[in-house]
Amino acid sequence: MKPSRQMKSAARLYAVQALFQMEHSSQSADVVTVEFETHRFGAVYEGEEMAEGDVDHFRKVIGDAVNWQAKIDQMTDRALVAKWPIARIDPTLRALFRAAGAELTEGDAPPRVVITEYVDIAKAFFPDGREPKFVNAVLDHMAREARPEAFT
Repeated sequence: MKPSRQMKSAARLYAVQALFQMEHSSQSADVVTVEFETHRFGAVYEGEEMAEGDVDHFRKVIGDAVNWQAKIDQMTDRALVAKWPIARIDPTLRALFRAAGAELTEGDAPPRVVITEYVDIAKAFFPDGREPKFVNAVLDHMAREARPEAFT
């Protein structure tokens, strides 16, 4: 993988983690963004170096997810089964859908790239579960709503 692509992938993972942290701790986007950029990007934990992330991409995903959260959450709700509104799903998945939704509605990456990247993130968080398939289905629905022209 090219370094710039790897940095965008890392930024996406960090964005999901940051959005989760914002919801869990009620911290603002500004506070969490500074923390991630200062302490997580390229940090060493237990001898393992964390990947460097594309700071601009990270900031854009976080900013768009926060600015467009209501729209993204409504789009996610429409993609979920009626019995499982976004408020009832796992908070990690909720953060993932918000980050991916930000890229699908405001980003310039092709929808299939966005879906693949976030399914890979779901695999990292849920390596033995059915969640990655669920994420794929929900994001496909969201992508078709956000950018129908990409699927014709």
